[in-house]
Amino acid sequence: MVAVLCVKSIARYCYPLKYSTYIAKYAKQYDLDPYFVMAVIKTESNFKENVRSNKNAIGLMQITPDTAEWAADKMGVSNFQDNMLNDPEFNIRMGCWYLNNLKSEFDNNMDLILAAYNGGRGNVKKWLKDSDHSKDGKNIQYIPFKETDKYIKRVKVNYRVYKYLYKNLQMNTSIIIVNFL
Repeated sequence: MVAVLCVKSIARYCYPLKYSTYIAKYAKQYDLDPYFVMAVIKTESNFKENVRSNKNAIGLMQITPDTAEWAADKMGVSNFQDNMLNDPEFNIRMGCWYLNNLKSEFDNNMDLILAAYNGGRGNVKKWLKDSDHSKDGKNIQYIPFKETDKYIKRVKVNYRVYKYLYKNLQMNTSIIIVNFL
């Protein structure tokens, strides 16, 4: 029993529950599973708010300035500036909005949502039309971007870990993600 508690404590250290107020708020607002949002943040930035990738993606949810400018316009955010992405609340809000936007476009298919979040929605649409990548035009059997393929797998693992470690967490949401596992 003690060993199990120690392992769980170590796992919770490696899988922190940071920014849970913002995650709960915006996951609920944008009809997302909060564990899914945590998994994306863990995979994207490991909960480091000021991180910037070599592709210039910024903040917790690693949003590129081009995507952020487009999203800010769609969200009705006036006077958007790239440095706003360093604010954890704003970054989580925009990331959740964007995930919800992709969720609507890709009919709640989490593999497609994640592929679009990481590899670009245009690429996902192209792959769905290509019989080398999709047999039915609804699912992708082969993702030509290795980084995107690995990304989807990492988010799924992180999702399962967060859901297990924090299963009794009350985040005031009843949203269910289908087609995920």
